[in-house]
Amino acid sequence: MASIAGVRVFARSAGLLRNTTSRLAVLAPATSSQLNQRLVHAIRRTSAPILGQVTANYEARRYDHVIREKPSMKEIQDRVLKVVAAYDKVTADKLTVDSHFINDLGLDSLDHVEVIMAMEDEFGFEIPDMDAERLVTPAAIARYVADKEDIYE
Repeated sequence: MASIAGVRVFARSAGLLRNTTSRLAVLAPATSSQLNQRLVHAIRRTSAPILGQVTANYEARRYDHVIREKPSMKEIQDRVLKVVAAYDKVTADKLTVDSHFINDLGLDSLDHVEVIMAMEDEFGFEIPDMDAERLVTPAAIARYVADKEDIYE
């Protein structure tokens, strides 16, 4: 009887079986292999329409067929400038594509690390520390992102 209780817990937690537990509860005591075979048969019979519906919903939401256009170098530079301008220690009137973070904008090394982390969040990939040390201007960051995205203009 303990096996049937386990089946009920499994059936309720899986959410796939509705009336199967009541069908299994009236079964005569059986060996574990027979019970497993009956359970597998009940799951297949009960969950097939549900799994078909889930698969149909998944197919409707897939976007594999959509081809993502690569951004231009100008779009990447604009995004980089927006992220840098959003940083609270940067004044927008001093900010240009060629502004040096430390010399022109007055940021320190910790601020530089925070800007690089914001770029990672913006573009969705991690920038290694070795590369981050060289990225001290928005133009250098834009070139680095373009290289990662295989954009050459």
